[in-house]
Amino acid sequence: QVQLVESGGGLVQPGGSLRLSCAASGRTLRSYAIAWFRQAPAKEREFVAAVNWNSDSTNYADSVKGRFTISRDNAKNTAYLQMNKLNPEETAVYYCAATLSYYGGKYDTWGQGTQVTVSS
Repeated sequence: QVQLVESGGGLVQPGGSLRLSCAASGRTLRSYAIAWFRQAPAKEREFVAAVNWNSDSTNYADSVKGRFTISRDNAKNTAYLQMNKLNPEETAVYYCAATLSYYGGKYDTWGQGTQVTVSS
């Protein structure tokens, strides 16, 4: 089974940008669709974006469309989330997750998360 490790979180000012990475080990990432989720304090986890195994299909939450970009580099066994124009309400722990089935599959492998704090 693949293991996932997120990195790239940190403190950013409102309107700023961050790029999160999701590195896979144990198995090639090529077999999996990858998604990013986030969970803010006292809120439920929410879907952010997803990409299928070969990057020809992506899906975004309405709240991030036009500002966030999900991508992957299967040769590097890594997926990414480029986040632009961040606002304080997007302060959360961001998680990457993997599934073998992009369409309707359950994301059953998760990383430990990386904290993103948007504050001046």
